[in-house]
Amino acid sequence: MNWIFTIVVGGMDGGLASIVMKTNDQMGVLANVVVGIVGSSLGFWLAGALGLATYGAIAQWLVAIAGAAILIVILKALGVFK
Repeated sequence: MNWIFTIVVGGMDGGLASIVMKTNDQMGVLANVVVGIVGSSLGFWLAGALGLATYGAIAQWLVAIAGAAILIVILKALGVFK
């Protein structure tokens, strides 16, 4: 059950990040899920490395979306997205 929740929330996070970064037309559902899950992990890793604590669901959600947006920036720099 946790995997299903992870996939659904990852898809929502990746979708919101792709809308913010204006890559929504280039990304499908699978790309949104992958970017959401990997980007969320990146965001929490960066927050921990910077010493930022994420207390509460809203703060964790914002860190996940920010991490997905950072991953999209990295993918744009690598030429995956235009």
